[in-house]
Amino acid sequence: MAGRINDDDVKAVRDAVPIDAVVSDYLQLRNAGGGNLKGLCPFHDEKSPSFQVSPSKGLYHCFGCQAGGDTLDFIMKIDHLSFSEAVERLAAQAGITLRYEEGGYTAGTSGRGERIRLVEAHKAAAQFYIDQLGGPEAEIARRFLAERGFDQAAAEHFSVGYSPAGWDHLTRFLRGRGFTDRELITSGLAQDSRSGKPIDRFRGRLMWPIRDISGEVVGFGARKLRDDDNGPKYLNTPETPIYRKSQVLYGIDLAKKEIAKTSRAVVVEGYTDVMACHLAGVTTAIATCGTAFGGDHVKILRRLLMDNATAEVIFTFDGDEAGQKAALRAFEDDQKFAAETSIAITPGGMDPCDLRLAQGDGAVASLVESRTPLFEFALRHIVSRHNLENPAGRAAALDEAAPVVANIKNIAIQHESAVQLAGMLGIRDEQFVVKRVAQLARWARERGGRPNGDGPGPRPASPRRPYEAVPAPAAPAGGPALNLRSPAHRTERELLKLALQRPELVSPAFDAYGVDEFTAPPYAAVRQAVQDAGGASAGGDGYLARVRDAAPNDTVRALVTELAVEAIHSRTVDEVYAGVQLVQVRLRAVDRRVHEITGTMARMGPHAPPEQLAAVQEELWVLQQYAQRLRNRGAEGL
Repeated sequence: MAGRINDDDVKAVRDAVPIDAVVSDYLQLRNAGGGNLKGLCPFHDEKSPSFQVSPSKGLYHCFGCQAGGDTLDFIMKIDHLSFSEAVERLAAQAGITLRYEEGGYTAGTSGRGERIRLVEAHKAAAQFYIDQLGGPEAEIARRFLAERGFDQAAAEHFSVGYSPAGWDHLTRFLRGRGFTDRELITSGLAQDSRSGKPIDRFRGRLMWPIRDISGEVVGFGARKLRDDDNGPKYLNTPETPIYRKSQVLYGIDLAKKEIAKTSRAVVVEGYTDVMACHLAGVTTAIATCGTAFGGDHVKILRRLLMDNATAEVIFTFDGDEAGQKAALRAFEDDQKFAAETSIAITPGGMDPCDLRLAQGDGAVASLVESRTPLFEFALRHIVSRHNLENPAGRAAALDEAAPVVANIKNIAIQHESAVQLAGMLGIRDEQFVVKRVAQLARWARERGGRPNGDGPGPRPASPRRPYEAVPAPAAPAGGPALNLRSPAHRTERELLKLALQRPELVSPAFDAYGVDEFTAPPYAAVRQAVQDAGGASAGGDGYLARVRDAAPNDTVRALVTELAVEAIHSRTVDEVYAGVQLVQVRLRAVDRRVHEITGTMARMGPHAPPEQLAAVQEELWVLQQYAQRLRNRGAEGL
């Protein structure tokens, strides 16, 4: 096994790869003010962005689920890597050769984590398949591509390859690269044979590499080319530690930037459809990999679309019965998007690839532009199942269709669709339908759920007040939870944010503050961590990393990260503002001590020993004078 990675190399990796560049591979980031960026958290479902990234500090924090840390923490959490695997991943991106404390420099093949090894195997396999596409045996694959309008440049752009028809061409190649049989089986690139030896899973097929959102190859899609191939038309990588078909979208690595830029995603059904769309200028096209579009796919797109009001997801389906069923399945996930969802039905049962071949690139672009709102498609499907020639049929259709209209997020579109529904049903009293839809929508809002025509339920809990928007973390060691209504807690929080984010503004005064001056136990723990890291005056390079390392447990470490990322509540962050926070925390501490001494004097009574009473009175007088000086002179009185 490779030894422990050299500490200097770990620091070099952290410094070399900006956290915003890493995070933006997984979600869209927008300006959050104060030098921070925000996006939809990849670790929990949310409708408004509470995930923030601070490029200057190299940290991220979600104010919704409390996930946070540095670049390595993010990679470890999102891709389920160990610490060493995360370091090795980022080192490879940055071109840094790692040193291991035991054994000196090493390529690390025997000590690499499983996920890193499986990804490396897929990367090598993808290049192997690409190289095979130019050989004599692959003529049938090149002909398949040409017949569908894809030239060599298109094949290169999408890294299309060919798997030789023999039993173990890839297996022998990867063995020569140092991969074990166990790794090849686990990766899904090979499978056990009757002889007990691994053989290639994909043989004699056209190969599409399937990449995750960060661009790493995690699987393959393989298309049958020969009549004597008894396997399915399309064969995909099986479920593996790095490949979950419900969590990948083909083409997402190529489309993600344009999806984020245009706030539009086009969902097609196959690999060649993605290729056709991209080559026709629809570069936001993506496809599922051998499974229906589902909830995990929704999450991927939502993080790119950022749930803004103009975002749109367009599904393309064939006009046949199977295509209509697929469209209705997609409609079931419609409300999981904040984006508007639409459907584009291809003419004559052609998919986008066939359409491009028959009518050219312009026809593919026109198909997308001719989309219909998905809810309108669903309404027409619902209405078509009822007999509208009699009142009972129209009433039944209204009962089924009205909740669909009530579920439309945009109120203006909801009203117009209610009028449209009345026309579909042949109901002359449009206002009757409009009022019915509005009533269902109101009941749904009161119930906090989806409209279903069952009437109002219990009202949802009252919304959080603005100062409760950021949930406070639990206090360590069983202390009381933070109370952001408390002026003392709010000021202590602000001072700690300054000490972590702008230590030069509160130094050296902050380092003279006692841990007991912070009344919230979690804040006292952070103050102690700053002290253990050398104090705010130490500042400088690696300051935040030292404070996080000095935290006694994960709870305190998470709070340090949160405070380092959270915006300071002032448009002007300068010495004056910092001084106000320093004075407020110190003044409250003095006032608490004055209160304690006053109580002590009351308990002592008039018969207390004179020298003891005098000492207490002197301390009280000194504190009162100090408090007055702070009130009169502010930070100068510290």
